[in-house]
Amino acid sequence: MELLPAIDLRDGKCVRLRQGDYDQETIFGDNPAEMAARWESEGASRLHLVDLDGAKVGRPVNLDAVRAIVERVSIPCQLGGGIRDEASIQLLLDDVGIQRVIVGTQALKHPDWFREMAEKYPGRLILGVDARDGMVATEGWLEVSKTSAIELTQQYAGLDLAAVIYTNIANDGMMAGIDDGTLRDFAELAKTGIPVIASGGVTTLKDIEALLEVERQHPGLNGAIIGRALYEGTIQLPEAVALVQK
Repeated sequence: MELLPAIDLRDGKCVRLRQGDYDQETIFGDNPAEMAARWESEGASRLHLVDLDGAKVGRPVNLDAVRAIVERVSIPCQLGGGIRDEASIQLLLDDVGIQRVIVGTQALKHPDWFREMAEKYPGRLILGVDARDGMVATEGWLEVSKTSAIELTQQYAGLDLAAVIYTNIANDGMMAGIDDGTLRDFAELAKTGIPVIASGGVTTLKDIEALLEVERQHPGLNGAIIGRALYEGTIQLPEAVALVQK
């Protein structure tokens, strides 16, 4: 299982939100590229970047910070937040140097377009599924739909997607661990055949152990994103990487 440190960008800074709430922000650094280099030096094999401003306005915003990160590290980066047209996909993949882009809102609202993009960019798109009470949230988590997370993922099961990232918003940034219901959701999603990356609530090594337990039964769960826990020190990345490799 791959562990992906998260770098959430807002106004060019490295921040974390609680439950996706833009009014509950903690700034963890003014230099995201420096932070990226730290996670690489501590054993990260990939970074998860989020353009929070982009998610809100519907187009990539923090491009200078993203470019600086990509130029600073040698490991691949994936990015989500505001990717809602092909021009943004092309810009990030071909110009900025992002390896994989995450699409959420458009996959729910424009399924035909998302299928077309997945076929045009095989293995480069990630389906971003963010859920509140099991229902998909969109527009930077500002709206909740009537479509379930499992249902949305199943409709794209045959596509050549790099992964699906599933986030339970209730757990995100709360430092309360991953609940049993979310672990069951990860297992259910793994049955679709799309590689699953767990996100939201990874707080201690116990959470990583719980994910590894799910992975043993459902090998489709092959990644986990760690955010606030790294910044607040409840997880040390080298220890977490060693646990996973063991």
